[in-house]
Amino acid sequence: MKLRHLTSITDLTAYEIKKIIDRAIVLKKQQKTKRKVKKFLDSKTLTMIFEKPSLRTRISFEIGMTQLGGHAIYLGPDDIQMGSREPVEDIAKVTSSVADIIMARTFSHESIIKLAENSTVPIINGLSNLEHPCQILADLMTIYEVKKTFKNITISFVGDCENNVTHSLALASAILGINFKCASPKGYFMKKEISTIARKIAAKTGSKISETQDPKEAIFHSDVVITDTWVSMGDEKEKEKRLKIFTKYQVNNKLMSLAKKNAIFMHCLPAYRGNEVTSEVIDGEKSVVFQEAENRLHVQKALILFLLGL
Repeated sequence: MKLRHLTSITDLTAYEIKKIIDRAIVLKKQQKTKRKVKKFLDSKTLTMIFEKPSLRTRISFEIGMTQLGGHAIYLGPDDIQMGSREPVEDIAKVTSSVADIIMARTFSHESIIKLAENSTVPIINGLSNLEHPCQILADLMTIYEVKKTFKNITISFVGDCENNVTHSLALASAILGINFKCASPKGYFMKKEISTIARKIAAKTGSKISETQDPKEAIFHSDVVITDTWVSMGDEKEKEKRLKIFTKYQVNNKLMSLAKKNAIFMHCLPAYRGNEVTSEVIDGEKSVVFQEAENRLHVQKALILFLLGL
């Protein structure tokens, strides 16, 4: 079997994304109904490398491995000091010689690429500064559960569009033929390299990728409204500046009213109520953020099985 990695959401085809989601839905149903789940990962180990802490990433991968009969090892920022105490290339070679699969949550996307280039087992991008493919798989699973289709769907992202969630969302939308609109202040648009790739893919699948400074324009008549924190890890020095710049991009009831009546609200969490979203929205009837968070578990289980050919 050919070695597969998930460094970017573009490592998967539309068919493969749908296949992973379909299996995740089956695994979720089995878990919810307490049906016996085959221990596909018996005696297999996932090594989890964390340069950045995360509640959802750690518990979803670790619990997922346990549920499928495997084991997960957590390596925190002080355990290996990737790139400083030891080269990324060496870490990849050593870890892949004993582990069955590796997940890394890093500051630099370059570290993910180096891990993949030097590993003999699958590498999963648990988050980098450029992309967040695991989160987007969970988002897509949630959208599919609620909307029952990806056809004629429009996703809108409002806030800081130069972030990993927006990048992976735009690319995944293009792959699946979903229309994607994003709104941000000038200077916070998607990275050019990502928007260019997304538009090239979209030209083949028939979807539209658009960017604007107007949040009302972006959200108008959308099926899904998504936002993220305005101050990500690493942006703390710009906190006061960002809180002022992004004020009009807050997702509140007034802004949500511009989307379709049956639109849903999503957020990868952690959320800062009163900043990027109001309590009325994130804790309201249109919000599916906790369903979205739970789906990290199910879709990542399906992803691991896919990458291991099981």
